[in-house]
Amino acid sequence: MRHSDSSDLELDPSGALHPSIAEEAQDLIMSSDNDAIPAPPARLAARFSKSSNMRRKSSAASSRRNSLTSHQSSRSSRSAHGGPQSTHIAQHLRRASIIESRKARLADRAAHAEQVRLRAALAKAAPRASTSSEERALAAKQARERFLAQVAANCAEEVKRAKKVAEETREKRAAELVRLKEDMLERSAEAERRRSLLQQHQRRPRTATLPFVEEAKGIARIWKPKNDIEAAKVIQQAWRNRKRRRIVSDFQELGLTLENVQKTSFEDVGSLFSQEKVLESTTKLLKLYGLQDEKADGPGESAAPRTFLSAFLVLGHPAQVFSKEGEQEKELIEKAKNLLLVLDPIISNPSTWPSAAQLELLAEVYASFQTAFTAWKDRDSSALVDTMLAQFVELDAIWQSVKNDKDGHVTEDYREGIQRNQTLLLARIKRLAGADRAMKMVREAIGRSRRANRKNKPLGDARPRAASHPTVDASGTSLTPIEASVSDTASETLANRKAAPLLPDNRTIMHELAINKEYRIDIKPRTDMRNNVIQAVSEKMRQGIESELSDLFVIAMAETIREKLLSLVVPGKSLYTLISESLDTTMIANQVKMGAFSYQQFFSFMNSLLPKICAPVRDAEVKALAQDQSEDPIEQLARLNYVIDLLSIDHANFTLQMNAPMLLKEAIGYEQRCFANMYGKEQLHRASQWWFRAKRKAEEEAARRSTGNNAAPPARLTADKIYMQGLTDLAVAVTELQELDVPETLELDRSRISRMRRDIHRMVVISAILLTAKNLMRRDVRSQWKEQAQRMWDLPFEDGQTFIAAIESRYALPPTTKTQLSGTIERILLDGRNRQVTNPVVKVLLQKIKSHVHTRLSASSADERVKAASTASQVLSSGGLPEFVAQIGALVDELQKVADVDREAHGKWYDDVVEAPSREEAAGA
Repeated sequence: MRHSDSSDLELDPSGALHPSIAEEAQDLIMSSDNDAIPAPPARLAARFSKSSNMRRKSSAASSRRNSLTSHQSSRSSRSAHGGPQSTHIAQHLRRASIIESRKARLADRAAHAEQVRLRAALAKAAPRASTSSEERALAAKQARERFLAQVAANCAEEVKRAKKVAEETREKRAAELVRLKEDMLERSAEAERRRSLLQQHQRRPRTATLPFVEEAKGIARIWKPKNDIEAAKVIQQAWRNRKRRRIVSDFQELGLTLENVQKTSFEDVGSLFSQEKVLESTTKLLKLYGLQDEKADGPGESAAPRTFLSAFLVLGHPAQVFSKEGEQEKELIEKAKNLLLVLDPIISNPSTWPSAAQLELLAEVYASFQTAFTAWKDRDSSALVDTMLAQFVELDAIWQSVKNDKDGHVTEDYREGIQRNQTLLLARIKRLAGADRAMKMVREAIGRSRRANRKNKPLGDARPRAASHPTVDASGTSLTPIEASVSDTASETLANRKAAPLLPDNRTIMHELAINKEYRIDIKPRTDMRNNVIQAVSEKMRQGIESELSDLFVIAMAETIREKLLSLVVPGKSLYTLISESLDTTMIANQVKMGAFSYQQFFSFMNSLLPKICAPVRDAEVKALAQDQSEDPIEQLARLNYVIDLLSIDHANFTLQMNAPMLLKEAIGYEQRCFANMYGKEQLHRASQWWFRAKRKAEEEAARRSTGNNAAPPARLTADKIYMQGLTDLAVAVTELQELDVPETLELDRSRISRMRRDIHRMVVISAILLTAKNLMRRDVRSQWKEQAQRMWDLPFEDGQTFIAAIESRYALPPTTKTQLSGTIERILLDGRNRQVTNPVVKVLLQKIKSHVHTRLSASSADERVKAASTASQVLSSGGLPEFVAQIGALVDELQKVADVDREAHGKWYDDVVEAPSREEAAGA
């Protein structure tokens, strides 16, 4: 301790003590002298001095105090100051020096720590001037994540490639194993054959001393059975062997090898497999090797050989058998190949019966092929059944539309074609789904279709209680209940529009009735906006009552309600008299003038009157009006007005229903008179532009299809084809319908064409999304995802994740597939929001719809229309539109009716449009 402490003394470069330490030492010396501390005895001082020297000698050799000079200096110092006392002072000085130096170092450390703390506090409190470092850190993190994602993707690809290589290697090994097994089986069969031959002949005895001739005589002897039972067994075995050889030989004579099937056309192979001889030979072969039950009978007996023969068809013509090359198809091809590889060596030698190992292997590969074929057929047959059901329903819809037509023998023209095609479709559906299930599916599909066609009809009794059978005169010119007139001199407006403000004009009613014989005025938009209608009417009434003419407004409202109610009852009846007297305008005006008009009495009268007038289907609305009365009379008046409007529409629809047959006779003539009064002899500019635009398009299409033909394309065009081309281009589009796009002759169908364009736009967008999803998930494009399509139909084209969720509601999407599908959906929805077509898939689907619609509209005869309708489902399903077969069929039917009515009503104006250029040329010449 003393040596370590002495090393901390502070010395000047000259070797002397620091001045401050020297002064402290002097003070200590002086204080020691003054205090007169007695010196220890000599023997003790010598002992202490000796131990001190010894301790010093134990220090390191490099110490300065171990030197001779230091020792002499120490001795001289002790002799000068009295010995041991000077040693005590030196120790005290060194201790004080060490303490001071340590205090100084601790103070420096504390000051340094304080400075570090202050700098840290300042750095923490100071505002951050820039976040560039954080941005760089974030960018580095994102780059690292992208790199890791890329590495993961590359690793996934590598793993996938490695798995594929491993799978191919496994398949090669399996094929090699099968080949080795076959070789082993062939060798074992050959060995058994040789052994059986050797066992059949007796071995000659070893008599080498006998001559050759005598030995041969000893061998040549006839085998005789011991008894009749043994002889019978031998004969039966020979007969069985001959029967087996005959079965195998008969099958080989068919020439069913993979090479022959590949050389023969698909149709010829299909007809060959349908022959009774081929099916019978195949059935016997399957029963021979235990692949089919000996007692099998019925539909399964013919299904088993067809399934077996399908192996040749799958390997010989895979392109015609499969609609796409998926995992299930590849597996089926592999199983068919294994089956033929195992079967070929067994039937190559008819005289030899296969071993038990060969038969076991054959049964195993046949069962594997049969399972794979059944799974593939079930999936493919479901799509075929759905397609054929849609065709059957389409034919039924055509029959329902023409069966009541007694003019022109339309029913007779369609009856035979529809019946023939429906019979063929029903037979195919029964073969795929079974007789009972097929009939059930057909009945359900037809029921859904017919219910959908009747969706606009009221669900209850819609005949008003106060209505009577309206009368129409012989010329069909008077419709008193709906105040419509179809006479030559009648105006286009209703006779009393105030009484029925919700009814369309006469021309619109007659036009819609000509297109749809079951047409009824649609009340759904009115009921959907019930609250908005009541609120709007309330505001209008409130403004009128709060004005200075409030009394006159109340009288006018009473007069309006009176006229509406009178239009719903038969003149001369008791209800007509009651309404006329109770709602007399003069009486109500006097009550308002004297302040005696009571809203409560007025509403009570209405609550008792409306149940006597309304139809049973409106009892709920009338009862709700009477029970749930509003405290605000203005709002109650608005609700009353709304219910009376519903009764007016019911009354008008009932009148249309009763007078439809008479109105239909006058529909075309009435439209011709209205159109002539509206346009007269004016030139139809929009119709002319539309017609010649369609003509140019038809000529270009005809020229494209008739390339290399000597006949001039325009010569084959007819007016019907040009018209259908223009109508198709007008209806089948995705852009907004402009004012100048619609010709004057189709002005009444503007809203219908706009609706068709909106429907077509939504169809192609949803079909493009579903088709992309099917391709990415390796699903059959003909499969119908109707639930997903129905959910997507009501979704806005804003968020692509909602469309992803609609698909994920039934099918699980892998992450990679989901990412790809999300990007494609966003691009498709961008086109959908902009009402444009830039996506290739959307373009193709739109063109398919347009081509299909034009083909069906251009069919001139009944047979052509039935054929186009029967193949519509197959064409649209293979084109990626299986979910919208019914909607496209309904659109075609509606366009066909529009075309028939338009050409019949405006035929002479179209003739003028066609002949206008010729007349202008003649006038110019």
